[in-house]
Amino acid sequence: MTDVKICGIRHQNHLDCAAKSGARYIGLVFYPNSPRFIDPEMARILARSAPTGVRLVGLFVNPDNAFLDKVLSSVPLDMVQLHGSEPPVRVMEIKSTHTLPVIKAIPVAKDKDLQDVDEYSQVADWLLFDAKVTRTNDSFSSPLPGGNGVSFDWTILKNRRFSRPWMLSGGLHKGNVGDALSILNPDAVDVSSGVEASVGEKDSSKISEFIQIVRQS
Repeated sequence: MTDVKICGIRHQNHLDCAAKSGARYIGLVFYPNSPRFIDPEMARILARSAPTGVRLVGLFVNPDNAFLDKVLSSVPLDMVQLHGSEPPVRVMEIKSTHTLPVIKAIPVAKDKDLQDVDEYSQVADWLLFDAKVTRTNDSFSSPLPGGNGVSFDWTILKNRRFSRPWMLSGGLHKGNVGDALSILNPDAVDVSSGVEASVGEKDSSKISEFIQIVRQS
C-alpha cells in the first residue's frame, strides 16, 4: 500500500484532517521563503498534538547548523527532509549529528538527473523525486524548491529499482495521482499545493479526497 505525506501543514485542523484521513507523514516547512513556512514555536505546538502513528517530517532547504539546531531542539520531529542542493557529504553530516532519518529530495526533469541517486542512497534513508522547476517551465518569478504544482515525466522512474524507499512528489493532485500510481509503485506520495484552496492554505476536503484516491489506486 502506498502511504501519503501531506506537506506544508500550518494549522491544527488540517493536521487533524490529514491524520484522520490516513496520512502517514505530515510535512512541516522550515524554509522561510516558502508561503508554507511555519514558525518553530507553532510547529512545536502542532507536533505535540500529532496522534501516535503519524510521522512528522521537517523540510529544510540548505539549512545551516544553527538553524537546524534551533528547530530540532524545540520541535519533536521524526524525520528531516533536505530539499535543497545539499551534497551527499552534507546529508551524512546532518544525519550523523542529529540521528534522525533523512529524506533527500532529488529534482527530476530528465534521465540524467538520476545520476547521483546511488550516491545519495548511501547516506539518505529515503529518496524523494520532485519536479525540477526553472524559470522557463513555470510561471513563478522565483521558483521554490518544491510545492510549485509542477509535475515531471513519471516514465523516467518506470521500471527503476532503488535501494532506499522513495516518495513521488511534484504537481500531484486528485486528478492525476491515480494515473501516477498506475505507472509507478512508490512507497509514498507527497502532496502540497495539490490539496490547497490557495497558495499556502490547505483545504480539508481536498486532503481527504486525495488520500481516499490513493487508497483506492
